[in-house]
Amino acid sequence: MDKTAALTGLIGTELPILLAPMAGASTPELTAAVSNAGGLGALGSAMMSAADLRKETAALRGLTNKSFNLNFFVHHEPDVASYDAKPMQKALSGYFAEFGLGEVPPPSVPAPAFNEEMLELLLELRPRVASFHFGLPSRAIVERLKEAGMAVIASATTAAEARALETGGADAIIAQGHEAGGHRGTFLDHVDLGTVGTMALVPQVVDAVRVPVIAAGGIGDARGIAAAFMLGAAGVQLGTAYLACPEAKVHPVHRKALLEASDHSTVVTKIFSGRPARAIRNRLTEEMRWHEDAAAPFPAQRPMIAPLTSAGAKSGRAEFMQLWSGQAAALSKAEPAAEKTARLMREAYGLLGR
Repeated sequence: MDKTAALTGLIGTELPILLAPMAGASTPELTAAVSNAGGLGALGSAMMSAADLRKETAALRGLTNKSFNLNFFVHHEPDVASYDAKPMQKALSGYFAEFGLGEVPPPSVPAPAFNEEMLELLLELRPRVASFHFGLPSRAIVERLKEAGMAVIASATTAAEARALETGGADAIIAQGHEAGGHRGTFLDHVDLGTVGTMALVPQVVDAVRVPVIAAGGIGDARGIAAAFMLGAAGVQLGTAYLACPEAKVHPVHRKALLEASDHSTVVTKIFSGRPARAIRNRLTEEMRWHEDAAAPFPAQRPMIAPLTSAGAKSGRAEFMQLWSGQAAALSKAEPAAEKTARLMREAYGLLGR
């Protein structure tokens, strides 16, 4: 069977285009729009409480009866007790003083990694697809999800990670190139590794595994989609391209930054969460880059810097905000998500002569 047909059959869609599960920016409206247009919508569920996830999923099901994806993080829980917060607190203190925010808070874990509570909720909610970042849960858990009727997919940033995910039971692999916005999915090696670009990564992952491969990272228009298929991908996953859609939950300042972004506007930084993630450069990423090695382990860095990024958002100051973006933001068009999904695949198929 053709790999694209195998993928769409697996995830229950008409089109091989997937919305990246952007935590904080994905909404039931955005997710439903992509799913209703024939793609696979997604909700970034990793930072949600069980109550919030149940509420968001109910809202989503009120907007679509199509397939959708719920995404979770499976990182190792950090040992905050062994982390010395003083250097990071000192580095951030001047910015906190600038906003009158008081003392820099200590590190803490804002949300646990995928755990038994979320597993039971996932088995209750039963989306068509469950996806994971930073690896996979145990093989036993993966099998439970499959037995409940879910397809399981996960992100890889190297061919070795792709092979590990296939061995762990993944039904499809997301080959995440270094161009992608947000967090790197690296999990086998040091978090600073996994920096292969999409054009180099996708064909090597395709050659490394038997399951369908989904290309992600720096794909902003139909040309990128067509190129991914030429490299052997069975599908594509887009995130930054959908941030320009009206259904996305994006701060006006962030939206403006995305529309004004160029090919060299982004940087990979640990300063917002403790793990490498691609965002639009601003004062905070540039001035704090010398202190990245002092960042708290993921995700404990986030509560330390959250008062500052929140203050930046409230005052509309982009230089202190968390502006996630991939390298292809300049290719994005502001249009409804359903129109974008249909247009991108129509144009991509035209380029491929299908």
